[in-house]
Amino acid sequence: MTEHSKPEPTLLLNGEPYKNEAGCGQLRRGGSRWNKRVLIGVLVLESCFALPKPALGQFLSVFDAIFSSIQNDIGTSLKAINQVAQQMQQLYQNTVAPLAAINQARGFVANSINTYRGQMSRVFNMPITSAVTPGPQQFESLLHSRASAEIPALQASFTSNLGGIPVVNAASPQDRVMMDMDDALGQENLKTTLVADQGADVVIQTANQMENQVALSTPGSNPFLTAQAQVANLRCQAFIQKMLAAELRQEAGRIAHDNVLVKRRTAATSGVNSLITGALTAR
Repeated sequence: MTEHSKPEPTLLLNGEPYKNEAGCGQLRRGGSRWNKRVLIGVLVLESCFALPKPALGQFLSVFDAIFSSIQNDIGTSLKAINQVAQQMQQLYQNTVAPLAAINQARGFVANSINTYRGQMSRVFNMPITSAVTPGPQQFESLLHSRASAEIPALQASFTSNLGGIPVVNAASPQDRVMMDMDDALGQENLKTTLVADQGADVVIQTANQMENQVALSTPGSNPFLTAQAQVANLRCQAFIQKMLAAELRQEAGRIAHDNVLVKRRTAATSGVNSLITGALTAR
C-alpha cells in the first residue's frame, strides 16, 4: 500500500465491520425500474381515458345524421302521405258518403220502422181462433201456439177431438188403412205448420234486427247487411219450400184417397155385375 493511498472507512454495524456489497446497488436499480413501470402505467391509463372523447363525438355525429334523415327524408314522405290521406277523407266525407245523405237515409229507415212495424206486428199476431167448444178450443190453441215443443200435445188433442182408428173388426181393413193414412197426413201437415210458424217468428225477429242495424249503419257496412239479408232470405225460402212440400204431400194423399174410393166402387160394381149375370144365367 502506498503512502498516498488511504484506508477505506469502515462502517460499524452493531460493533462489527460492514462491507458494502453489490446487493444494495441492485436494490436501488430495482426501485428505479419499478418507478418507471408505474409511470408508464399511469400514461397508458391517461391515454385510455382520453380516447373516448373523439369516439363519443363520432357517435353523436352518427345520431345527428339519423335524426336529420328522419326529419328531412322520411318526414317529407310522411307529410305527403298525410296529405293524401286527408284528401281521401275529404273525398269520402263530401262526395262518396256525405253526412247529410247518411242522416237522411237513417231518418227514412227510422220513419219506416215507426210507421209499419207496429201495423205488421198486429197483422202477424191477429187472433184468428174460431172454435167454441172446449175440446176444439184447446186443439186450436195448440195449433196456433207457434212452438214446436207443443207437438206431442197437439197429437194427443188431435186424437181426442177427431177420434182414433177403429179397432179390428169394427171396420173393414181397407177403411182402417185409409183412415190411418188420412190421419197421418193431417197430423204431419199440422205439425209442419206449427214448426213453420215458429220459424216465421225467428225470421221476423231477424228482419227487425236488420232494420235496427240499417237505422244506425255507417258507410262501408252495406256488404255485411246485404250478406245478412241474403242469409235471412235463404232461411225464409227454406220455410216456404217446407210448407210447399207439406201441401204437395197432402194433395197427393187426397188424390190417393179418391183413387181408393174409385177402386172400391169399381170392385163393388164388378161384384154387382157378377151377381146380375149369375141371376140371369140361372133362369
